[in-house]
Amino acid sequence: MTKPTSKAQFDELIHAPLRLRICASLAPVEWAEFAQLKQNLGVADSVLSKHLKQLGDAGYVDIERFTKLGRSHVRVSLTLAGRRAYVGHVAALREITAIR
Repeated sequence: MTKPTSKAQFDELIHAPLRLRICASLAPVEWAEFAQLKQNLGVADSVLSKHLKQLGDAGYVDIERFTKLGRSHVRVSLTLAGRRAYVGHVAALREITAIR
């Protein structure tokens, strides 16, 4: 996976603790299933859905629904814009917290 290049830029949407954790969970992988994210983050379906909708509305995540062996699944991935925003946000946090 290619690392997106982006400048350090604080992102209010990503900065919310759970949305930051969602992006951090998705950044090292191509995609993650909703159930896996929910378990890893320790949140309810409704809470995760709300935050994924906000990230999706901003174009930061893709949410794909599919059926496998007769069961419904949801898969989530960071978009290129989402990866750039996340990398830029982390870079901004590093600049803010740098000891000078």
